[in-house]
Amino acid sequence: MKNIKFIFTVFIGLLIHFKVYAEPVFVSDKVVTTEMDTPTGILFNPSGSKMYVTGFSANTGRIAQYSLSTPFSISSASLDENKNIESVLKRPQDIKFNSDGTKVFVISTKSQDGDGDSIAAWSLATPYDITSLNVSDDTETPFLNTDPRAVDFNTDGTKMFIVETNLNRIAEYKLSTPYDPDSKDSGVGISITKVTNQRYQGFGLSSDGYKMFLVKADHTANNANNVIEEYDLSVPFNIKTAVINSKVYNSIPDQEIEESIGGITFNFSKGANKLYYVDFRDGDLAREFDLPCAYGIISCMNPTSNSDDVGSVEAQSSATKKLIQHTSYPVLNRMEWLRRNKDSMNLAKQNLKLQFSNEILASLSNLLMPSGLTNDNSSLNQTVSTNWSYWSEGTISIGKVGDSFSSSAKSINTTAITIGADKKIDKDRIHGFAFRFGTDDIKVGNIGSALDMGALSLTFYETRPAGDDKFMDILIGASAIKTNLINNSGSVSTDGKRNGQQVFSSIKFRETFTKEKLNFTPNIKLDLGLTTLSDYIEKGADGLNLRFGRQNIGTIVTSLGSTIDNTININNGVLKPNIQLEYNADISPSSRQVFEYASNRENYVIENINNSTHNFKGSLGFDLITDNGLLITSNYERSQNKGVGHTDAFYFAGSLSSRKDEKYTFGIDGMDTINTKLDYKRSLNGFDITFSSNYKLMSHIPEYGANIELSSAF
Repeated sequence: MKNIKFIFTVFIGLLIHFKVYAEPVFVSDKVVTTEMDTPTGILFNPSGSKMYVTGFSANTGRIAQYSLSTPFSISSASLDENKNIESVLKRPQDIKFNSDGTKVFVISTKSQDGDGDSIAAWSLATPYDITSLNVSDDTETPFLNTDPRAVDFNTDGTKMFIVETNLNRIAEYKLSTPYDPDSKDSGVGISITKVTNQRYQGFGLSSDGYKMFLVKADHTANNANNVIEEYDLSVPFNIKTAVINSKVYNSIPDQEIEESIGGITFNFSKGANKLYYVDFRDGDLAREFDLPCAYGIISCMNPTSNSDDVGSVEAQSSATKKLIQHTSYPVLNRMEWLRRNKDSMNLAKQNLKLQFSNEILASLSNLLMPSGLTNDNSSLNQTVSTNWSYWSEGTISIGKVGDSFSSSAKSINTTAITIGADKKIDKDRIHGFAFRFGTDDIKVGNIGSALDMGALSLTFYETRPAGDDKFMDILIGASAIKTNLINNSGSVSTDGKRNGQQVFSSIKFRETFTKEKLNFTPNIKLDLGLTTLSDYIEKGADGLNLRFGRQNIGTIVTSLGSTIDNTININNGVLKPNIQLEYNADISPSSRQVFEYASNRENYVIENINNSTHNFKGSLGFDLITDNGLLITSNYERSQNKGVGHTDAFYFAGSLSSRKDEKYTFGIDGMDTINTKLDYKRSLNGFDITFSSNYKLMSHIPEYGANIELSSAF
């Protein structure tokens, strides 16, 4: 007994290793003899609540519609109507709908119009309801002397595919008007092999256009002649790129009878994990089979050939790497702003407790300007402040990464808020910590795939002079990541949840050269990080769900840049324009993602994810500081990848202190979404009263908030 178990275990292991998987598994039959004696085509509505079988009895064309009490289960089918269409078509071969079910198409080898080959189309008063079909209200397009046996369309109806038996080809026609066969061009085609005693009797495409199936039926009572061929298309819905699989599926009936197979369809909206065809020999059956994976008659869909699947994996990796930079920027920006305005000591003297950096609304409480950030010798004699400085920064940015040969384009929307505190620990050093909560909303491709990544980060940092006009900034931190993912194939979507952990560090050196009021500050920066993303499994579509393994992502990004700022005296204030330029070289080691179909463990690997990339970042902005307490800061920033992809962001913020016990603050930031904030603060008898309001200007659904706050220091 132990030996049998051992042999069985080894056998199963070999099957998995060599990827020998189960073929379609028979589920049930539906006898359709009463409706027609030669069924030729089969189809379902998207929800699986209706089934349609087309065929004929002698020269009487029929379309039978059934209601299914259990979606996509043909054993639950009950007849709604058996529509007689012989006044238009005598021998229907296949049936298809347009994308919304308001139009039905039937292709036939005999029509009333001269017994010729044609495709007829009817408009339906009720979508997917054949009972509403008016037989005489049809349009007909001839296909003379082609003996057409099957028809299909691409997803938007701009292409039509016909199996033309007499010409031994599958034809592809472009339609200038979607779903209008009369608007077809002359067409192109690929040759198909004609075998004695076989007839072409079915054809179908996967919903994404990367797979194509051709049905050959036996006509000599030899079941071995019933074959389904599979083709892989490197360009979706372009049959010129089709390559036939060396293996074919030979349909073996579950009963000791002879069959001739025809038609082919899947439960598309449920992930194509079921196969259906008809038997038009003696049984006159509609047949249902379970598949081990999506379209898995012969082989599973290869996710690595799907640009949206690859794009989603790339987006997860790149988002975690960008997180390191997005987390370090607020801290570095704060220090940059303070140094740029180190001589404006009157800000604190004017009791302006709210200050703004390039990208933020930042608040500083009870703080004299830290002397460690200036080389003014007079400041060294100041008493070291024991107070903490509190600040915050909010960011909204948008971007786009173009498509590549293997990956779809990605649209990126990032929002974040950082809250920090720091203090001077001696005359030369300041250290602090910052919390950041941010979300990345990334859309992949054009059919609904997306990921929503949220991250909570804690950063410890320190800045210190490294000599005259030289500074060194160091930070180290960690992030917890949660990601919600949607993978949309066009007909069905799956979702997953993935966690991650990240540790990172950044070090930046800069030196300022000053000539009169012009400052030139070159800098060099190094970002390091390690991210681990957990394994997870998709849910939502049996047979289509993928299981992703754990992924490790290393980050090494070097940056070289400079900042130029100037001080311009104006009436009652100072204007400080600034320009920043930066070059980033991502020399991170490439990562890999291993994943498999959850249903049959067939595995795949995406290699070289986010290999070395380069980009340039530039920003243009200004600070306006007036003697009457008005401060305005604005900045436009552009990050451009070398090749394709960019991110744009615009920031605007301000503050007004009209008197010592009263001040106003306001801010605008974003590009697509414009967010505004207005605060009024008044000190009264030892209490601080704050009125706050915010409004999202460009939202389709207006978002408005207001609050009042009362506080006091004891």
